[in-house]
Amino acid sequence: MSLPTVSQGSYFEAVDDRRYKPTPHAGGAWAPDEQHFSPLSGLVVHALDRYRAAGPDNGLLMSRISYDILGRLALDECEIEVETVRPGRTIELLEAVVRISGRSVLRARAWYLAELDTAAVAGGPDDRLVPPDSLAPWPAGELWPGGYIDSVEIRPVEPRRPGRTAAWISSPLELVAGVPVSPLASYLTLVDTANGIAVRQSPTEWMFPNVDLTIHLHRQPRGIWTGLDTKVTFGPTGQGLTSTVLHDVDGPVGHASQILTVRPLPGA
Repeated sequence: MSLPTVSQGSYFEAVDDRRYKPTPHAGGAWAPDEQHFSPLSGLVVHALDRYRAAGPDNGLLMSRISYDILGRLALDECEIEVETVRPGRTIELLEAVVRISGRSVLRARAWYLAELDTAAVAGGPDDRLVPPDSLAPWPAGELWPGGYIDSVEIRPVEPRRPGRTAAWISSPLELVAGVPVSPLASYLTLVDTANGIAVRQSPTEWMFPNVDLTIHLHRQPRGIWTGLDTKVTFGPTGQGLTSTVLHDVDGPVGHASQILTVRPLPGA
C-alpha cells in the first residue's frame, strides 16, 4: 500500500525525558508558527505510556482520554509532566500537562480500566468502513496548509460533503525520532484530523478550531490506519461540534468529540 510522499522524519525529537522539540512536520493548519494539535495529542499518550512503564504493570487499558487546549500551541519546544490523580488496582486516572515557554497550553486526563475477558458478552454496532487499500487519496493540501497535513495520507470512503466525511488516515512518520511508541499512541496521533476532513465551510472564510478533544474506547485499535466516520454541526451562536465514530480495519473502536469555536475570518 502506498503512503504519503514524505517517507522519513518525525513529528518530534526528544530533548530529554520530559521535553520534546516539534519538527516542521508538526506545523499547524491555522498559522505557520503553530503546531497542529493532532501530533501533540499522540505525544501526550506517549508520555503517559512512559510514566506507566516506570511503575508496576497493573494490566489496565486506556479507555478514555480528554484534552483541553488552554492556549496557543506555538511550534516550540514543549515539556510534559504526568502525575497520578486517582491510583487503583482496577481503575486509575492520570493527568498530563503540556507547557511551552513555561506556560500551560494543554491539560489531559486519561482513565485506565481493568482488562478482563468479556468476549462472551461483547457486542454493539458493527458497521465497518470500506477498507483503505481500495480507495484513492484526497490531496488535503489543496484545502489546508501546514506541515502536518502534508505528512498524512487521507483516503475518503465516499465523496466528501459539507459536514460529512468518512475517511482513513495514515502517516509514514515516526511520532518521536528514533523512539518506539505504542500502537495506541500512533493511532491517536491522527484522530484530531477529524475536524479537518468534514469541513462545513471554507477555512479561507471561516475559522472553526476545536478547544478540546475527548476520546472513548471500547476496544484497543490496531494497524497503521485510523478510520474516522465524522459529522460536523455548526450552531447559530458561534459553537460547533465534530462527532466521530473511530475505526480500525476490524471495525469500530470508540468515539471522539470536539467542541468548536466558529467565527468568520477577518476580511472574508
